[in-house]
Amino acid sequence: MASQILPLELIDRCIGSRIWVVMKSDREFTGTLLGFDDFVNMVLEDVTEYELTPQGRIQTKLAQTLLNGNNICMLIPGSAGPEDPQ
Repeated sequence: MASQILPLELIDRCIGSRIWVVMKSDREFTGTLLGFDDFVNMVLEDVTEYELTPQGRIQTKLAQTLLNGNNICMLIPGSAGPEDPQ
């Protein structure tokens, strides 16, 4: 039988690692995951915010941020964000 891993268990394994968070809006965040709750509200540190505007992509550095899990669209563990050369 194949082993199964639940979504919250996968996120739990990402604590302390870099993660790329794509929001429902035109914003994306990369940072180190410090923690999360059952609603996938997340705390990130050493954060870079990427905002897509008609003028192009704007980057903003933040020390820490709290993301509302209701607005998170996708999580990419281990990624440095939209500018990752992978």
